[in-house]
Amino acid sequence: MNRWLPLALLLPAGVMIVVVLLVPVGRTMGLTVVDQSPWWSGYVATLSDPFTQGVLWRTLRIAALSTLIAAIIGFPTAYVIARSPPRRRSLFIILAVFPLLTNPVVRAFAWMVILGRNGFLNDTLVGIGLLDAPARMMFTEGAVVVGFVYLFSPLMILSLVGVLEGIDRDLLDAATSLGASQAAVFRRVVLPLAVPGLIVGSVLVFTGSFTAYTTPQLLGGDRNTVLATLLYQKAMVQLDWVGASTIAVVMVAMTIAVILVMNAVARRLNPTVG
Repeated sequence: MNRWLPLALLLPAGVMIVVVLLVPVGRTMGLTVVDQSPWWSGYVATLSDPFTQGVLWRTLRIAALSTLIAAIIGFPTAYVIARSPPRRRSLFIILAVFPLLTNPVVRAFAWMVILGRNGFLNDTLVGIGLLDAPARMMFTEGAVVVGFVYLFSPLMILSLVGVLEGIDRDLLDAATSLGASQAAVFRRVVLPLAVPGLIVGSVLVFTGSFTAYTTPQLLGGDRNTVLATLLYQKAMVQLDWVGASTIAVVMVAMTIAVILVMNAVARRLNPTVG
């Protein structure tokens, strides 16, 4: 009986994963190959389309830039939080995750108010004389990147805080006492030990940015279509379920590929990972 107890406990979750995840994904993949001769012709037709290629590269560019900016902002923020006293650390973590506590639509509309032609940022820049007329900030790739960085930076920060808290301060003191500069300590000690958290945070930010729909739809508009909005258009507007399923499978495949690449990079930078 004891041998089968762990399997019995895992059975409900396993059934849920099969029913809710594997079966829908399998049916989606099936739509892309049924009635196709050869079976890969749908993928070739989709990926060879110049418009779809442009959307794909735009999605990758926005997701990569959002991940890079989130890492640049999140690393020093997480380091300060990790080195703060426990009581202050809890407050900082609450402030860091605050964007996750509001609805994505509300966050997007807030940025629309800030970045709009008559929004707060334009009014401020015109008022202080840096701009002669309001600049076009909404419905651009930059607006989408700003929305993604605000939305997903907390995930980067939380991933890094747990790793940075585990770095023994004695290691930093020992490196300093041996004559290493602060830059050398960061480069040779802190950064290699923080690689696992940095990789996890990067995966979360990249995949979230790569697959998000609400933020690019509201802040990017029709001029900056990404894969998620293109999928919606094909499924709900054009009623092209085969094309939508093909894009969905491509998104899943590219997400898995990015995760594998980042894991390989992590193992190269830090052999103890994986």
